[in-house]
Amino acid sequence: MTGRERLVLAVLLTASFTLAVDFSVLNVALPAIGADVGFSLANLQWVATSFALCAAGFTLLFGRVADLVGRRRLFLIGIALLGLSSLLGGLATTPAMLIVARVAQGLATAAVTPAALSLLTTSFPQGPRRERALGLNGALMAAGFTTGAILGGVLTDLLSWRWAFYLNVAVALVVLVVAPAVLTESRPARRARLDVPGAMTVTLGLLAVVYGLTAAGQMSWGAPGAYCPLLVGLALLGLFVLIETRVADPMVPIRILARRTVAWGNVAGLLAFVTETSLVFLLTLYLQKVLGYSPLAAGLAFAVLGAGTVLGGFAAPRVIGAIGARRAIVVGLVVQGAATTPLIFLGQQPGWIYLLLVATFVGGVANLVAIVAFMVTATTGLPDDEQGLAAGLATMSQQVGITLGIPVMSAVVAAQIHLSGARGPSAMLHGVSTAITVNAALCLVAAGLVAVFLRRTTTANA
Repeated sequence: MTGRERLVLAVLLTASFTLAVDFSVLNVALPAIGADVGFSLANLQWVATSFALCAAGFTLLFGRVADLVGRRRLFLIGIALLGLSSLLGGLATTPAMLIVARVAQGLATAAVTPAALSLLTTSFPQGPRRERALGLNGALMAAGFTTGAILGGVLTDLLSWRWAFYLNVAVALVVLVVAPAVLTESRPARRARLDVPGAMTVTLGLLAVVYGLTAAGQMSWGAPGAYCPLLVGLALLGLFVLIETRVADPMVPIRILARRTVAWGNVAGLLAFVTETSLVFLLTLYLQKVLGYSPLAAGLAFAVLGAGTVLGGFAAPRVIGAIGARRAIVVGLVVQGAATTPLIFLGQQPGWIYLLLVATFVGGVANLVAIVAFMVTATTGLPDDEQGLAAGLATMSQQVGITLGIPVMSAVVAAQIHLSGARGPSAMLHGVSTAITVNAALCLVAAGLVAVFLRRTTTANA
């Protein structure tokens, strides 16, 4: 890479890492936030839910907007919004102020993430350099999710949860100073009109689906507050597909979704994020509820997983170069499933932590190989004027996957505990083991789907 390309990569990776940290940095700090700001226990989950709703619900819309108004411009606007919203969050003294800040942070994430990914794919030509850049991007995003859990505990214990917001302000200021000098504007030669009906239906549909998934994790899948939003969301997404077949400038041209690389690449990415992020949740339950770890100690235990994800991000371009992106997805998911399987047999004795550390390290490496291969697959073979849309689709798969995994696995754990009728660490262990079994099976199912449906194709017939 040239010196300028390294600067471009540094700016974009810094932004992506910071946004990934925001997904998990406040989870450990929620009790302290509730006590300081005045949240009731029942409403405390909205600190995380309001962020996830906007980050996942608006990402496809902003991915398309990036193509229309300019990716560099949207990136800078999003970073500025991230800085301002983080400052508001750090200064928040009421629940309303904090929720407004988290909503704005979610919108900033939905704007910056697809803009940064499309800037990355258009800044590096298709081939080894782009694969290396995507590998680093995937490694830092996955490491950021793990780092957030650790950093949240450290900041809350040593300083204050408010520093989780103030650090974003500092990062935003640095990026806003450097980015205008190194990033060049990127937009299609022809500006299509924004598909307003499509934008409204897909955004409202994603918001409803993500809200329903989150509510299912808080209540149950049979609660009206969970399945009603899910049904409404699915109906709106169905209407969105119908609209896209009829408008002159569709937000998501159906011909793009007809590409197997785009469609099945995003399915693989969705399931890769579903399995790994939900596994972190399940193992957090195991460490705290079964082995009795503190939140900080549980967070530190995932440092090994974080190291695995970073190594996987560096290794992914080499793996893709050796066997191709499709096979890299399959191999990554198979190895991830194989590494997850031994965790089904975790017990209540302290010594099981060593198996957990080894398995999560191997699984982290494999998961990142699959994630980087998915990003390469889903953005390869498309012209520059569709890179924002491809990045939006890939980002949507990522963020919906992060949101989807936890409520699904939480429901499996709760159902298993309810069926057993028992309570205490042994019941929790049984529920977690059942959910880990489902998690490992999903890895293998995803690998099978990719192997069957994502056959090697050329750009012309993809």
